Amino acid sequence: MNTETTTCKAEFIQRFTSTCRGARLARRLAVQQLDAWGYGYGTQTSETVAHIVAELATNAATHGRVPGRDFELRLLLSESGALRIEVSDTRSERLPPLPEPAPDTESGRGLFLVAALADAWGVTPRQVGKTVWAELVL
Repeated sequence: MNTETTTCKAEFIQRFTSTCRGARLARRLAVQQLDAWGYGYGTQTSETVAHIVAELATNAATHGRVPGRDFELRLLLSESGALRIEVSDTRSERLPPLPEPAPDTESGRGLFLVAALADAWGVTPRQVGKTVWAELVL
């Protein structure tokens, strides 16, 4: 979904504290917003979006955290039914290539999950920080 050429049907934007609590709230509000847009709780769409938002928001709160700065969640629903999830933080470092995590590690699989669940995903630099995005065709 190219947000510059696609007509936006609905948009949700909210900032959250860069904490585990902020990441949890981002996931909850994303699912609540999807329900308001007609994608009910417990549906496959709702569950997929919850997983993607949870991973991206947790990464923003954990790895993209700059003390005193929030992260932002943005959901864009296009007229065609595509959903773009964006999580922006204020840390400018680029994401490293995704190394295959060792089988016995307890972390390092979040972006693999995002890649598996989303139709497309990527990272876009901003003036301050970066935006990690994922797109779903609903």
